[in-house]
Amino acid sequence: MRFAVLLAAVAAGVFRLSAETAVGVVGLDTSHAIAFTKMLNVTRDDPVFEGFRVTAAYTYGSLDIVSSTNRYPAYTAQMKEMGVTIVPSLEELLQQVDVVLLETNDGRRHYEQAEAIFRAGKPVFIDKPIAASLSDTVKIVEAGRKYQARYFSSSALRYVKNAQGARGGTFGKIRGADMFTPAHLEPTHSHWYWYGVHGAEPLFTVMGRGCRTVTALSRENDDAAIGVWEDGRIGILRGMRGKGADYGGFIFSEKGVINMGGYEGYKPLLVEIVKFFKSGVPPVDPEETLEIFAFMEAAAESQKRGGAPVSLAEVLERARR
Repeated sequence: MRFAVLLAAVAAGVFRLSAETAVGVVGLDTSHAIAFTKMLNVTRDDPVFEGFRVTAAYTYGSLDIVSSTNRYPAYTAQMKEMGVTIVPSLEELLQQVDVVLLETNDGRRHYEQAEAIFRAGKPVFIDKPIAASLSDTVKIVEAGRKYQARYFSSSALRYVKNAQGARGGTFGKIRGADMFTPAHLEPTHSHWYWYGVHGAEPLFTVMGRGCRTVTALSRENDDAAIGVWEDGRIGILRGMRGKGADYGGFIFSEKGVINMGGYEGYKPLLVEIVKFFKSGVPPVDPEETLEIFAFMEAAAESQKRGGAPVSLAEVLERARR
């Protein structure tokens, strides 16, 4: 019986009979691609990484966002130095690897690339933002269902120690949370998506699902979005541009006010990614990711309406159409 289960797991691509799992990287337009590859191929400083190695990478990635495309020459060279083969197409990469890190910085390309990876049956981590629009986020989630894909998406800020503590019940009942993040804007993406996701992700990690409405305002260097959850709790997200912008937040619980802390590096996220590759069980429900991006979309819509409340149901309905 155990052998039959193992054979089924191998056939599904969750486990390999070889000693090493080949990891493919898609998109060399972000520092995440370099950071993850360095941890898997060079430093290898956590036992969980044993047996996983980045073996191939496909360069593209954004085609027209200059802050991304200007990274290709240096990042391609660094990947080669770490023993990674650069392949000419996504299709060729999928033939050579077992699991995929979709690192493309440009969310506009994620649906096309994710759908191809789903179709190939490869487990995949989709780096932030999962898409550039809510409609594409919906399409990715629907494609995931269609292909019964094994995937998840997350910002590294989800895995800040105290955010995970709040999620796990360390601080008792959560009354609310205030998060702040740099919120640099990218014209090709919905207002909050490019960087605001780094604050929205821990907000939902702490608060859980169930946000119903968002009221938001935007100023030259500051954004603020107030979410009201179905049980009456309030979660606040502040986005900052210019000097002083940083990551962090406060958790309001029955045990008091807890400083969440800020960015703690990429390693905690990569540990969860590798655990997912081993188990096939995503640590983040795609429906939660969809709600996070609906929250940011509702915030953007509220800003357009001068701060009027906007429901997540409204923006989701529009995106599905």
